Amino acid sequence: MFAISLGDDGAELRPLEPWQADEFLAHMDRARELVDRHVGLAGVVTDLDSARTFLGRYAEKQAADAGRIYGIWLDGTLVGGVMFRLFDAAEGTCEVGCWLEPAATGRGLVTRAVRVLIDWAVDRRGIHRVEWVVSSANLPSVRTAQRLGLRRDGVLRGASLHHGLRQDNEIWSVLAPEWREQRRDAA
Repeated sequence: MFAISLGDDGAELRPLEPWQADEFLAHMDRARELVDRHVGLAGVVTDLDSARTFLGRYAEKQAADAGRIYGIWLDGTLVGGVMFRLFDAAEGTCEVGCWLEPAATGRGLVTRAVRVLIDWAVDRRGIHRVEWVVSSANLPSVRTAQRLGLRRDGVLRGASLHHGLRQDNEIWSVLAPEWREQRRDAA
C-alpha cells in the first residue's frame, strides 16, 4: 500500500479499503456529530456492516474507474478523508468530497489532500473540470473551496434534503488550465 505525505506534521493520504472497515467505523463514530451537520455520510456508516458496504461500493467504483476514496491519517490515526465521489474520465469531469473529525479541523488537512487529488486528476487522468458540491450552510467547506482557488458556479436552491430539511447546494469548480495556472503562479 502507498502513503503520500501531506506535510511535515505526520499527515498522510492513503487508500481507504473495505478491509479497514473497523478503523473507518471507529473514525466515523468520532466524526459523526460534525459530519452529520451537513452530509449524509454519518447516517450511512453506522455499524461494521454498513462501513464495509460503503467502502465496498468505493472499491467497486474504483474498479469501474468511476470514483475513489482515500483516508487522511494523522500520526497513524484515521481522522478524515477525501474522495472522488464521481469520476468520468471519458467526459473529463469529476466531483471531489471530504470529511473530518473534530480533532483534525483547522490544520489544512483537507486542502492539502484535495490538492493531491486534483493534481492527479488533471495531470495523470486528463480531467478537465473538477467540481465541489457543498451545502451553503457548510461554511468550513465553502472556505476550503475558496482556499483551493475554485470558482463558485452557482447555487442550486433547495437541491437536497438533509434531516428532513431542504438545503441549498453551491457548485464550485476549477478547470484544468486554471489549476495549472494557479500552480505556476504559486511556484
